[in-house]
Amino acid sequence: MIEITRLLLDFGLCILIWMVQLIVYPSFAFYNNTQLLTWHKTYTKAIALIVIPLMLGQLGIAIYQVFLAQNVYTLVSIVLVVFLWGITLLKFAPMHQQISKGNTQIQLLKKLVQMNWIRTIIWSLLFMLSTAIVFFL
Repeated sequence: MIEITRLLLDFGLCILIWMVQLIVYPSFAFYNNTQLLTWHKTYTKAIALIVIPLMLGQLGIAIYQVFLAQNVYTLVSIVLVVFLWGITLLKFAPMHQQISKGNTQIQLLKKLVQMNWIRTIIWSLLFMLSTAIVFFL
């Protein structure tokens, strides 16, 4: 049952990050400064209501799984989840803070999109790993 819950969390984060990567972040470049500041404030509050519970659930289950059994899946999984938390808190939160403070330069917006490929790939990989555990192992 825990594997199914984990799969659902990983699926949710995978879909969410692809939407952010392909739609949300690129759209920032189409707003003027005032519009982006207004939209960004709304976006960050709304997305947090979705992302925080998913990420907390994923982290909690990854910790539980690694304590339950230490194998390639649980160890790779916990490392990737902790990495995602680290990069989100240390790289992406500061970039969003810069935008909130009025830095809407195209270089920052492009950096946000480019760097987010790292999270997109890792959350996709985590979803594929969870799918393999549930359906193939």
